[in-house]
Amino acid sequence: MNPILKIFWLIYIIFIGLPLALLFTFLTAISTLIGCTIGDHKKWGYYPGMIWSRLMCAIIFSTVEVEGKENLEEGQSYVFAANHTSLYDIFIIYGFIGRSFKWVMKEEIRKIPFVGAACKAAGFIFINRKAMKQALHSVEEAKKTLTNGVSVVIFPEGTRTKTGETGKFKRGAFKIATEMNLPIVPVSISGAFNVFPTTRKYPIPGKLKMVIHKPIMLHEDPEHRDEQIEGIRQIVVDGIEKSEE
Repeated sequence: MNPILKIFWLIYIIFIGLPLALLFTFLTAISTLIGCTIGDHKKWGYYPGMIWSRLMCAIIFSTVEVEGKENLEEGQSYVFAANHTSLYDIFIIYGFIGRSFKWVMKEEIRKIPFVGAACKAAGFIFINRKAMKQALHSVEEAKKTLTNGVSVVIFPEGTRTKTGETGKFKRGAFKIATEMNLPIVPVSISGAFNVFPTTRKYPIPGKLKMVIHKPIMLHEDPEHRDEQIEGIRQIVVDGIEKSEE
């Protein structure tokens, strides 16, 4: 982005983009909180967030391409495992994956006003990495909602990459899949790092793409699990590289 366009873009972000983003976030949190309290969490925990995510992409004039939806079976619950390079990974998945699901998220998000309460009402899974017993309890509670096509989304790297490269997938991230015998669906997200990396304070327009790969059942033998998880990571990496060609 050249210097003149950058100035106009920053003015837009400060006076239009950011206020709209905050407004949409507030309205989404409130509608999710109320809807999940009095209605079906499967619908109200998904649709407001889906609309919010699409609006967040539209605000910065970014397009989203989705490939591989035909790999998913209607009514089947999955564990979606995606790479994590940017805040916009969340918007891409939430807005365009087309499935009701629960996020696995950091305990700290619970403290964000309105957002934390909405996430709790929607049945999202909070993980406290410093208290494993509490984390395991959260997973056990979440299992009750992962039925009738309700899925879960994880970022197996644990945190956003600062380089754009896909990090190692942690074995613990796949605990729900192994205990509930759910298929893993590798998800490759490309373009989000260019749109909004952790090193920049504001997003810019860009082309975003999500590739949904074929489901994979984890091996029953724990001795082969690390090898299989690395294979899942490689599928994600290959999907990213192919999208960026």
